[in-house]
Amino acid sequence: MRDVGGLVTADGQPVRTGLLFRSSALDRLDEAAAAEFARLGIRTIYDLRTEAERADRPDRVPPGVSHIVADVLEEMTGHTPGRIMETMRDPAAAGATFGDGKGVAMFVDQYRNFVRLGSAREAFGRVFLNVVAEPSGAVLIHCTGGKDRTGWAVAALQLMLGVPRESVMKDFVASNQFLRPGFESMFADFEARGGDSEVLGSFLWVRPEYLDAALDEVRKSYGAIEGYFADGLGLGSDGLEALRRTFLDGSSMPEGRIGIAS
Repeated sequence: MRDVGGLVTADGQPVRTGLLFRSSALDRLDEAAAAEFARLGIRTIYDLRTEAERADRPDRVPPGVSHIVADVLEEMTGHTPGRIMETMRDPAAAGATFGDGKGVAMFVDQYRNFVRLGSAREAFGRVFLNVVAEPSGAVLIHCTGGKDRTGWAVAALQLMLGVPRESVMKDFVASNQFLRPGFESMFADFEARGGDSEVLGSFLWVRPEYLDAALDEVRKSYGAIEGYFADGLGLGSDGLEALRRTFLDGSSMPEGRIGIAS
């Protein structure tokens, strides 16, 4: 779990901290973590996972915190996250499905789907519309690993706010550092069952080409990241301005957040 804010825009404005957080799944949330939720003032959780993922690893939601489903891949068929995890349990099937660059190609296409799918645009749009309309308290967004659906949402927001692409990319791939302990355990289990950990490692780590693929899809469909937020996510010009004021102009904000004019 980490704060989405803290980076600096090209014109020197810091992205506000303490407003939006990101994490992996919350199925192992314990009392200490729940206390941290309270300390950070998190009042709303947006769960970006599919129904199958939520059923397999349901979130432990602290008392007083709202849990809202925003299923990014609801319309996706084929290699959904649940099916990927199921395939990874069989080393032979994993090698055939993900080896020889097929896993990387699959994730490149999935990142394009974050932009193309109607369910993805609806889910991300709902999150960002509600972030600026939230009357009080911080917000957390998460998927299963906290690196792909969540990673795209965060990177897109940072870019729209004006953070340089190089800084956004560095923050994007930083997920690998936080995921390493869990991944190394997963790879060791995969090898114990006769698999080659390189097959999983070749595509599961966050890769720059994944973010590049989503941004290329934005360019082809909307021209620029602003068009993606305004037209693709349905925020319009008022929504973009509200996001910028919420995340970049905290010093002049009244108590609570700035809503979007109808």
